[in-house]
Amino acid sequence: MADIEDLLKLEQIDRDIFRGIHAPSILVRTFGGQVAGQALRSAISTVDETFVVHSLHGYFLRPGNTAKDTVFLVDRIRDGRSFCTRRVTGVQDGEAIFSMSASFQLPQEGIEHADEMPAAVPPEDVPDPRDVPPGSPAAPSPDIRLLVDEWSDWDIRIVPQDKTFQPPGQAVHQQVWFRHRGPLSDDYQVHVSSLAYMSDMTLLTSARVRHPGVETQTASLDHAMWFLRPFRADEWLLYDQRSPSAGGGRALTAGRIFTRDGVLAAVVIQEGLMRFPPE
Repeated sequence: MADIEDLLKLEQIDRDIFRGIHAPSILVRTFGGQVAGQALRSAISTVDETFVVHSLHGYFLRPGNTAKDTVFLVDRIRDGRSFCTRRVTGVQDGEAIFSMSASFQLPQEGIEHADEMPAAVPPEDVPDPRDVPPGSPAAPSPDIRLLVDEWSDWDIRIVPQDKTFQPPGQAVHQQVWFRHRGPLSDDYQVHVSSLAYMSDMTLLTSARVRHPGVETQTASLDHAMWFLRPFRADEWLLYDQRSPSAGGGRALTAGRIFTRDGVLAAVVIQEGLMRFPPE
């Protein structure tokens, strides 16, 4: 994958039309987080800088072609005094592959509360998959090896299940530490778009924790995200994930993203295809 800041440098074709580059990839279809991150960056480019994105809701409509750029068409749905809304359509070969609505808010004050960060082993106690020799008992699975090879600019550490506390009554619980390996720009919009990019990473696979070795066809169907408090994507973030339900060929997953010092930065909910492959 290209570096995240390169992926987010969009070409402006017209007032509300942007082009996002494609990245060399071993994936068979465009990574959903890439499309979401570029779509959000397109929307941000049409909003006054005093407004900050607080939520997005997206649908993955068709698999993207990894060898082609994506054009993003932005509709300025509403510009209000406190909120503004944008709708973005990602297009390849004249067909929509992604649709997203994003809402922006002028910073304001109100009531305050937040979940506490759950117990988690520190990232330093989870081996970097790149440092584990192939063939060793601790060698990463093929899925993790794909993460390591495809997203080498990101440090992604999935906490082993035997070190993950399972809350009573929850079907699935998975924890992932991640951060960009190098320093990113101080532009907060870069960090927001980077988190939208990374929020698609590992979340849907949390549904497989209860079903090791079971082969499924897997693809993201929709993606909703709420940005709650400031953070940096080049500092450690804990992605606390669960899958409350799977059935009907789909899996529902949810995640809370905390900063290293326990601040709840974002919440993500995603549903994905999780069906048995045809015989």
